[in-house]
Amino acid sequence: MLATCFEKFSGPITVEHVADPVACDDGVVIAVRAAGVCRSDWHGWQGHDADIESLPHVPGHEFAGEVVEIGRDVRKWRVGDRVTMPFVAGCGTCRECSAGAAQVCDRQFQPGFTAWGAFAEAVAVPFADYNLVALHESLDFVTAAALGCRLATAYRAVALQGRAAPGEWVAVFGCGGVGLSAVMVAAALGARPIAVDVRDESLAMAKAFGAEHLVNAASTDAVPAIQEISDGGVQLSLDALGSAATAANSIKSLRKRGRHVQVGLLAGSEFQPRLPMELVIGRELEIYGSHGLAAADYSPLLDLILAGKLPVSSMVRRKISLAEAPAALVAMGSFGEPGITVIDRFE
Repeated sequence: MLATCFEKFSGPITVEHVADPVACDDGVVIAVRAAGVCRSDWHGWQGHDADIESLPHVPGHEFAGEVVEIGRDVRKWRVGDRVTMPFVAGCGTCRECSAGAAQVCDRQFQPGFTAWGAFAEAVAVPFADYNLVALHESLDFVTAAALGCRLATAYRAVALQGRAAPGEWVAVFGCGGVGLSAVMVAAALGARPIAVDVRDESLAMAKAFGAEHLVNAASTDAVPAIQEISDGGVQLSLDALGSAATAANSIKSLRKRGRHVQVGLLAGSEFQPRLPMELVIGRELEIYGSHGLAAADYSPLLDLILAGKLPVSSMVRRKISLAEAPAALVAMGSFGEPGITVIDRFE
């Protein structure tokens, strides 16, 4: 099959013929019909993710497709089923999975990180009965591919970890794919999103997806602007970018007893940032992480999409071929263009 590969971290990325994947006993092989290009894939290529233990490697963790091969122990799926899956797949048997927290599974499988991923014509995945998510016939593959990381992560961050409630102010720092998804989810839940970014084009998209207020951090001090808009601070704030500055500003934007959710990955010299812990103590703030969404929690998210409350397809700004994937992945280092890029041609 054809696959996008790299043999060295930060090295050349090429499209090569590689061996076809094979289903393990509890897994399946999925013919990839669409795969999202995400900044997390860029982090993996850069060597920021310790889960990539061997090279060469095939990235790609957001995808949707059709089952084409089934392992002998798989019971719930058949060849031809239309599916997607979380980018963190739980084993189904460990303590965390038993508690319903597959997104932090002790033996988690991550396509594109712990094994070869979906920038290819096909991908093999284990734990199929526990992790595959059936796609409604009305949900196209390109839209479904956008769920795997950014929208699913944003949904958990806003709805489950952040506990956004109707009427609450929600600040979202960074309006890339996950940030725009967070704005969209917050608005769908009846909250009042404030979008923060340094690009007017990204902020315009955030407004289209339900942001009540826009703050351009390139020309405005974001924290006092948010505090003024929300009459003293927001109830919930998310760092959807992943930097020391945005993480700290997210916390500073909270009112007393507010909730910060860290969504964006921090890397390099900002891997362990200095955060304003004096505010966390003095204001009794809450800090959460958000790491994907378990397959068992996809149903409410899919219901919102099918009800037309989450216009996910509008986030897809560019569709590319597999041959264009290397350049698209490299471009993620500069955050690329607003919205989501999806591979939908694998010839």
